[in-house]
Amino acid sequence: MNPSTDSNRVVCLTIGGSDSCGGAGIQADLRVFESLGVRGCSATTALTAQNPERISRIEAVSLAQLDAEIHAVFDYYNVVAIKTGMLFDVEHISLISALLHERHTGVLVVDPVMVSSSGKRLLQKSAIDTVKQALLPMTTLLTPNLDEAAVLLGESVTDATQAANKLVDQLGCAVLLKGGHADADTLVDLLCDSDGVIHSFEHSRQVWSTDQLHGTGCRLASAVTAHLANNCPLKQAVENAIDYLQGRAS
Repeated sequence: MNPSTDSNRVVCLTIGGSDSCGGAGIQADLRVFESLGVRGCSATTALTAQNPERISRIEAVSLAQLDAEIHAVFDYYNVVAIKTGMLFDVEHISLISALLHERHTGVLVVDPVMVSSSGKRLLQKSAIDTVKQALLPMTTLLTPNLDEAAVLLGESVTDATQAANKLVDQLGCAVLLKGGHADADTLVDLLCDSDGVIHSFEHSRQVWSTDQLHGTGCRLASAVTAHLANNCPLKQAVENAIDYLQGRAS
């Protein structure tokens, strides 16, 4: 393996969908990585035609191309941390999980991107079990919102703390349950670590435009990934990432 051309920065890889307007997906992740001082690489699962209001078209990237992109990154760089976003279907998830089993032993942050804010499905229903069985056993941190948590649990979320504990018990990885979909002026994000210890992070709901709201989940997960890559403990990495997101609307 050749040395990185920027040996002072650790390398993070984002695997997910391309957002044509740049507000979410791998484009948003790469901007966050750069701003937090890590080198960002990417592998694309799907191309989207979208803006902050709607997604008009999704085209999956071929498995051969995705395989080649991931191999190309690992063949050259020492990838310290990986963040996944839109994974699309069973075939893409199966390929990614197999490659990560083979090539990666570091941090893995999974943002279980399922449905866009405009209602477009980004993860096929048939792929949910594959995420749970193939990807989550090697995951460091899962970052679902309340709706995604309900899908993963197979039941509605009425108590966030209970839901976070159930996710950890069932899936075997730490969980950051995001409270942004709650109907309240004060939002609460809950981190439940792999030992079942709960940490609560409260912040006021900000008055953000549609453009500013677009991709907030992507940016939060990639910020956590960057901090973990720089050897920040999990609780501090999450706290730093939340502060980062609250301080930077775009």
